[in-house]
Amino acid sequence: MGRLVVVGVDGSPMSLTAVGAAAAAAARRGADLRVVHAEVPIKPRLAVPDPASRTLVHDAVAHARAVAPGIVVTGAVVAGEVVHVLEVESRSAQLIVVASRGMGGIAGLMLGSTPVSLAARSHCPVMTVREAHRVSSGAGPVVLGIDGSADSDKAVDVAFAEAAQRRVPLVAVHAWQPDEAPVGATPESAEQLLAQATAGRADTYPDVTVTRDLVDAPARQALLDASEAAQLLVVGARGRSGLAGLLLGSVSQAVMTHAHCPVVTVRRTT
Repeated sequence: MGRLVVVGVDGSPMSLTAVGAAAAAAARRGADLRVVHAEVPIKPRLAVPDPASRTLVHDAVAHARAVAPGIVVTGAVVAGEVVHVLEVESRSAQLIVVASRGMGGIAGLMLGSTPVSLAARSHCPVMTVREAHRVSSGAGPVVLGIDGSADSDKAVDVAFAEAAQRRVPLVAVHAWQPDEAPVGATPESAEQLLAQATAGRADTYPDVTVTRDLVDAPARQALLDASEAAQLLVVGARGRSGLAGLLLGSVSQAVMTHAHCPVVTVRRTT
């Protein structure tokens, strides 16, 4: 299977921001880019797909080629509900990219709908991008949220790969609060969890410098604060239960919505 990045578009300005991020991601990976618009027919049409859908995909493809001239870009209008369409696309992709907000409506990439639902169902990591992320200097590290969960463990590999592709350091963040910690937990055990989570990657990623940061703060706030200086934040889709867990719909959803940089959400699929 060849390398492939897929980006979902809905014609909104923010989805073009996602296209730019997806084109850059494809270029870093040496991957092809597929631009997909999901069209849900509201009533029978003489022309299917709608000519307007073809136009928005054409424009998105042109934007991707302008951002990353060296990559192969294709576009498609696919009939179906947007989350289902992108979930199917994710089966053959390395990465799915969507805007955190879109036009709204049936075909829109809506906050709380498409990004969150897709992150819970995707067979590959999901990157969410906001319009505020349009301008990027490429500076800053990749930040990784650690909580010891299975999805968090899977996110470690993704974060190391992203840091290596971008040629930047990796900052691993674990939020630990004495008042919220399990009985018997200590700062030393939290430090050990953080160290173990990132261990064993030096041979595969020898050029990635790792910094481990144990933060006395709620996980949501710790990651949002860390995202201010980051170019990418990577988290697990589901985490341990409790206030410090990276739970889809709580911490993960919060960072997908409010982070100061694009967010990659990773779900363990096996």
